[in-house]
Amino acid sequence: MSISIISLIWLTLWINMAQLQQGGPDEKEKTTALKDLLSRIDLDELMKKDEPPLEFPDTLEGFEYAFNEKGQLRHIATGEPFVFNAREDLHRWNQKRYEALGEIITKYVYELLEKDCKLKKVSLPVDATESEPKNFIFMSEDAMTNPDKLMILIHGSGVVRAGQWARRLIINEDLDSGTQIPYIKRAMDEGYGVIVLNPNENYIEVEKTKSQMHLYSDGSDEPAEKRERKDKTFKEAKKRRDFYEKYRNPQKEKEMVPLYIRMIQREADVKNKVTAVALTDSVHNVWHQEAGKTIREWMRENCCNWVSSSEPLDTSVESMLPDCPRVSAGTERHELTSWKSLPSIFKFFTEASEAKNSSLKAALTRRSHRIKHEEI
Repeated sequence: MSISIISLIWLTLWINMAQLQQGGPDEKEKTTALKDLLSRIDLDELMKKDEPPLEFPDTLEGFEYAFNEKGQLRHIATGEPFVFNAREDLHRWNQKRYEALGEIITKYVYELLEKDCKLKKVSLPVDATESEPKNFIFMSEDAMTNPDKLMILIHGSGVVRAGQWARRLIINEDLDSGTQIPYIKRAMDEGYGVIVLNPNENYIEVEKTKSQMHLYSDGSDEPAEKRERKDKTFKEAKKRRDFYEKYRNPQKEKEMVPLYIRMIQREADVKNKVTAVALTDSVHNVWHQEAGKTIREWMRENCCNWVSSSEPLDTSVESMLPDCPRVSAGTERHELTSWKSLPSIFKFFTEASEAKNSSLKAALTRRSHRIKHEEI
């Protein structure tokens, strides 16, 4: 039985119910009986029997795909791009297959960061206990010692992990447009130390047990009110995800809870040490994230957002939010904004660094003159 047939069965039953509800007492009695029948039909179980097992290869070779010399994902035998609808009328199975491939892509990009970009994988927190949840980032050898400049790369929300801008671009376009590797290589060529963060791994999920009910807190020194907001956000997101997952994957039956990885808030340090921030079609909101006046002022002076737009690259784009300037990324596709704006972003960083150095030199000169005057 295919999913389409299941849908047809449900549609027929609901039509019959609608027709019965328009009749008299006998029809209402039949309606009650029909409702009882529907309540005893386990759609999840039907779907489990319907679809093939959700078991997929754990290597690119197993999927019969590989990246060619241009960084494009192609079928080993046919040379064709990746095909999402590998099996007709099995959207959920196709989706789970795509997600399984995405997990392989994540590991593949991690390998490129270490082997091709020569970055080092570092566990966080650095003082974590053996049993504590951990994350990891990637760093260049000089990330903590470079005396001149450091570039920190942070991906967006969703399924992407360290080193990625967009999984869809990696699979359907190429590695250059979908990963942070071009940024990393150019940054190193221009003398930057590099750190690649992994913020979508701020917690891990474990199977829920009675002994883990108290582990919703992240164990940090954050105010209780902030932790409560974080827990509420997680629970709301989990509720939506579970609702969708019930359709996509009825075979998943375990209930999970989050174990948060320790994080530290250092607003003052960030504002003092960061010279410039480039955002690419960021969906942040200074009001929803409760950014104070000092943060908003700092963003206006030190940040720029390259947004999806039909305008040419670097054309000013109006914004209703009082956060930071917005300019066109030269593309209307959200996922391509990081790739298309790369040269402009590096120019922005260079100009910001030169401006900061000039102001520091001017300040040092004024201080030197003042000291000489006082000595006289």
